[in-house]
Amino acid sequence: MDAHLPKEVLEGLNRARKQAMRKKNRLRVHVGEDIYPVLQLSDTGFEMEQGVAPNLRGLVDIYDGARHLAQCLIIYSEPEGDIMRYEFKRRTDVGNGPAKDFVVDDNAPVALLR
Repeated sequence: MDAHLPKEVLEGLNRARKQAMRKKNRLRVHVGEDIYPVLQLSDTGFEMEQGVAPNLRGLVDIYDGARHLAQCLIIYSEPEGDIMRYEFKRRTDVGNGPAKDFVVDDNAPVALLR
């Protein structure tokens, strides 16, 4: 289908697709004090627009709005057109509650009634 469309139409469709991804996506990568928008997040890595951020490496934090999702060790993967891919060497998801340093019994009560 792409072979039959003029080059200007394809470029316009790509721009519209990227703009829609930016609007609906709240994903961000925090590197120290710097914050960069993420276009797409997967199990193996994430994608950003090329030129938005420097070549990132090392420890980063991934947020969805104000919610901290994960702390990751990343490597610079490869550019694909105007999209830059980064891969996870390690990804540690952030837990919702405090860390438990004890074993919880399977039959433990969920709540106490007074």
